Amino acid sequence: MWLFYYMKTKLKNNKVNIVTLGCSKNLVDSEQLARQLDANNLKVLYDSNSNEARNIIINTCGFIKDAKEESIDTILQFAKAKEEGDIDNLFVMGCLSERYKKDLEKEIPEVDKYFGTNDIKNIIESLGGNLKDNLLGERLQSTPSHYAYLKISEGCDRTCSFCAIPLMRGKHKSKSIEGVIQEAEHLVNQGAKEIILIAQDLTYYGIDLYKKNQLSYLLQKLTEIENLNWLRLHYAYPTGFPRDIIKVMNENDKICNYLDIPFQHISDNVLKKMRRGISKSQTYDLINFFRNEHPNLALRTTLMVGHPGEDEQSFGELIDFVQDVKFNRLGVFTYSEEEDTYGARTYDDSIPEDIKTQRMERIMEIQQTISRNKNESIINKEVKVIIDRKEGEYYIGRTESDSPEVDNEVLVSSETVLKTGNYYNVKITSAEDFDLFAIY
Repeated sequence: MWLFYYMKTKLKNNKVNIVTLGCSKNLVDSEQLARQLDANNLKVLYDSNSNEARNIIINTCGFIKDAKEESIDTILQFAKAKEEGDIDNLFVMGCLSERYKKDLEKEIPEVDKYFGTNDIKNIIESLGGNLKDNLLGERLQSTPSHYAYLKISEGCDRTCSFCAIPLMRGKHKSKSIEGVIQEAEHLVNQGAKEIILIAQDLTYYGIDLYKKNQLSYLLQKLTEIENLNWLRLHYAYPTGFPRDIIKVMNENDKICNYLDIPFQHISDNVLKKMRRGISKSQTYDLINFFRNEHPNLALRTTLMVGHPGEDEQSFGELIDFVQDVKFNRLGVFTYSEEEDTYGARTYDDSIPEDIKTQRMERIMEIQQTISRNKNESIINKEVKVIIDRKEGEYYIGRTESDSPEVDNEVLVSSETVLKTGNYYNVKITSAEDFDLFAIY
């Protein structure tokens, strides 16, 4: 009770600014925290640049070097603001804080308190509130109301050499089917027309709870929700991919013809060192399965360059892979050695940073051409888009093949007022590398 009283009397206003860094999984955590704070009569702002909020919560990312540096820079920025009297309370949560709490407490003592990835109850109490059990699963959305991310599991059981996520998020833990459905229904009732399913490992869903993969069944149940138009799948793991998902996707128009499946590499040599549990031939077999069984499926992948053991031959295989498969969407990042991972313990990070950067840029150059060719192939065709916002003279929309923030956008000209969150059939008039132009 003393902590409750002390922290409550220390708040000079009831406004809290939540600054979220990193992936969409962090975004969901911030939104769930925000709902709890709102229920405790605290006004929540998201990523605000104003001085309105005197209480700051930074939700950090600790995945790779660049993400960690961004998190630390953000903490230092607000620590300075606290020293200068611009804010009163500074709290840090999330992956970086979970992994490096003791170091951060020592190096940046200006922060009032550091919390881990599962400390929502303690954060709320530190701000003078209490956890509302009846609101667990509910969120105060930071995204536009017409789309929302839905996390169906936490943590990961994979042992990829480069990844520290299991160290920060723990073992894989699926939400119950009933819990996921309830959360999805709540989001739809709040106005969401598109739900984006996310997890560290989407395709492992249910194995821990139900002793078998239950993603296909979950998808079927979600498509039964009235007023849900699009259901999108992110972060599928290729090893042991449950192929019955594709049948379900084919049979349900609500499930977007879109799959985010990070392959990371194609060279057998590198895949083995990465501990991905899949070979080059198995990867091509899976992609051929996708293309044969679901020809309209838009594939998005993520690749890593510069992993220990990636020699010129291995990188050449990766270039061939990108040119052969012609992914609809693709992202690349460079290897960074993460403490306590298998890679850090086992391999020498000997590839120079400039070589890693050159390889990343080379892959993106190839993908730039692929993307432009794919975009130009639909000029003069009609496509269905959802409108996300308006910027200047254009309405900004997305096709079924595009996820928010990370994929292509459609810039729509219209003499008619278009409503955010509504679907429209537009005619593509021109194309750039990663954007399309259309008229309605």
